[in-house]
Amino acid sequence: MAAPTSAPSRAALSKEERKVLWSTLAGTSIEWYDFFIYAQAAGLVLAPLFFEPLSKDSPGLATIISLATIGISFLFRPLGAIVAGRFGDRLGRKKMLVFTLVTMGAATALIGLLPTYTEIGLAAPIVLMLLRIVQGFSAGGEWGGAALMSVEHAPVNRRGLFGAYPQIGVPIGMILATGVLWTMTTVTTPEQFEAWGWRVPFLVSVLLVGIGYAIRRSVEESPVFKEMLERKKASSAPLRDLFRRNAKQVLLTALIFVANNAAGYLVIAYFISYGTKVLEMPRPSVLLAAVFASLGWLIFTLYGGALSDRLGRVRTFQIGYAFVFVWMLPMFWLIDLGNIIVFALALFVLTFGLGLSYGPMSAMYAEMFPVSVRYSGVSIGYALGAILGGAFAPMIAELLMQKTGWSGSIGIYIMVLAVVSFAGASAVKEPKGVDLGIAKND
Repeated sequence: MAAPTSAPSRAALSKEERKVLWSTLAGTSIEWYDFFIYAQAAGLVLAPLFFEPLSKDSPGLATIISLATIGISFLFRPLGAIVAGRFGDRLGRKKMLVFTLVTMGAATALIGLLPTYTEIGLAAPIVLMLLRIVQGFSAGGEWGGAALMSVEHAPVNRRGLFGAYPQIGVPIGMILATGVLWTMTTVTTPEQFEAWGWRVPFLVSVLLVGIGYAIRRSVEESPVFKEMLERKKASSAPLRDLFRRNAKQVLLTALIFVANNAAGYLVIAYFISYGTKVLEMPRPSVLLAAVFASLGWLIFTLYGGALSDRLGRVRTFQIGYAFVFVWMLPMFWLIDLGNIIVFALALFVLTFGLGLSYGPMSAMYAEMFPVSVRYSGVSIGYALGAILGGAFAPMIAELLMQKTGWSGSIGIYIMVLAVVSFAGASAVKEPKGVDLGIAKND
């Protein structure tokens, strides 16, 4: 089988299509940089800084609580999805993308300025969690808008590839976040990093958001959405209409995402903590291994989107989740060898399955919903899948490890979720190529 094209031919794309691709990529990368900086810092440094009394008495429990704060934000992603979906289906995709980017950036920068428990006591973890909730709200509305902007601008035979561009914003955001953390851990001593170095990655967000804001403001609104407005087919109550007509699709989109999100957050957050604290490998080396894995995630996500334009969305998801299932136990056996090169390679191989079960997602989800409720549908399904999948995956992994003492128990946990998501994808009638406009869907 010939390999699919890895990127759209520049000659075949209009200026506006290229602008859309790069704007969704840049904006989503910045948005997820903000989100992942917190997830990584939670595993590395936030426990002693914001949960100090508990950290002194029970470091393991403090780490679990710190990782649990990652999940708190996920609980508010459906709210962000509902709000952004409602206004995105009525006012447009572009306006919501600008709003979510600025909201996320502001919360991230404020975390970088937040005093610790030593300085303001109990107020420190409370405000930290409130800012994390704002991040979750923003993330809940971000993905759907970016996915729809790319897919609704795409030629019908390239929706999978176009839709993969906002998807690779996730590994790029991971690379940016991990790279900045690696730089700070390299140029500072452990004491300096804990005192002030951890704040720098959060404050860098101000610059990145400014760049993303300028890029997103320059993009034209989705042509599908503009057509819907011109024909006065916008729903007056998108949420009501969504659950009245498309509740099954919302459930399926949530189930399809569960395993990918859970396994992804092990790479994003848990394995960094596990490699440094359990396997006692050097922190900079573990962070570089995470960057290497993120590079694989980027490559295979782009490939997965393009592959779905050839094989179909459902078959590509099935291949991805079958690989995740098969690789889980061998991966943990290799990781536990404690060799940093083997550690990095094991995570890199995992990203093949992650990429094939993430790259086609934008196109598949967009094709599953009619245009009048599409923003609401894809956003809410994605947010619910994130709660069931990655929200507490790092915390669950830590609990399993402390309870069983066997890392393979974490692998079995992900294998169960892979079966669930494989079944969810298999229950979808292949949607590739359906009309995204209003003529057939509404």
